[in-house]
Amino acid sequence: MRRRDFIKLFGGAAAAWPLAARAQQAAKVPRIGYLSPATKLSPRDRSFLQALHELGYVEGKNILIEYRFAAGKFDRLADLAAELVQLDVDVIVAVVTQASLAAKAATKTIPVVMLGVADPVASGLVTSLARPGANVTGTSSMTTEVTGKSLELLKELIPKLSRVAVLWNPANAVFQAQMLKASERVAHVLGLQLQEVGARGSGQLDRAFDAIAKANVGAVLVLADPIFAVHRARIIDFAAKTRLPAVYGITDHATAGGLMSYAPDMAGQFRRAAVYVDKILKGAKPAELPVEQPTRFELVINRKTAKTLGLVIPPSLLARADKLIE
Repeated sequence: MRRRDFIKLFGGAAAAWPLAARAQQAAKVPRIGYLSPATKLSPRDRSFLQALHELGYVEGKNILIEYRFAAGKFDRLADLAAELVQLDVDVIVAVVTQASLAAKAATKTIPVVMLGVADPVASGLVTSLARPGANVTGTSSMTTEVTGKSLELLKELIPKLSRVAVLWNPANAVFQAQMLKASERVAHVLGLQLQEVGARGSGQLDRAFDAIAKANVGAVLVLADPIFAVHRARIIDFAAKTRLPAVYGITDHATAGGLMSYAPDMAGQFRRAAVYVDKILKGAKPAELPVEQPTRFELVINRKTAKTLGLVIPPSLLARADKLIE
């Protein structure tokens, strides 16, 4: 090969290298790992997807999502988190405390955006809300405060109330234990006796219902939990058949026929998670993204259910309700 031809060939190849590198980078589609103890996508999960779409991400086109659902088996979360780490996703979105802890334990480098965590500092997920300090950030649901407020609402609705059953999920250990402690503190102040009844999944719900029915309680507090969200119809039906007033930690329960719910705006938190993902994919460091706390809590009262139970909602509660179901 003549020297002039070689130079032309080399020069052309050298010029093509940056183009090839840019094309390869442009072809790389970021991947999100989505880790949840639930069984399938819920309306709240879809709030996250909708917010991503509004930020310009189209699933399957310029972003990929690897879903991992534990189907209520919280002990599977560690293995599912490890799968996402093996896939080398760009960021992991972890729904609730147990999933967030599993994701943090699985990786020290992949950013983790937590969702629905009652107390991220006490859980050991972040150093502080202002400066998370490692690879985990996201939103805090402040559910422990919500749980205490729920008992106050029950007592205001039923002044003579003395015994309350608390339906909780022992499999969701850290998150639920934090809420139970908050419930016990407030119950002591209000002079309420709590009967804690656990149900690890759908197979234990009927046994829990029997225990509550025999416990001689005047009301039920249903803690926020993904499994209870999936089986809300069964829980609401049980409360109706036993004529037990119930307050729920998930808004959907009241709109679906439950008596009352008090909860943070979880759909809004799922939407905010998309903003965190967007910032991280654009180069932001999780350690420097402050954890957000809810700014809006919703009190929903189902007046139709109250009438069925023979309850008169005090004007003070009606005035504070964000939504009334007639």
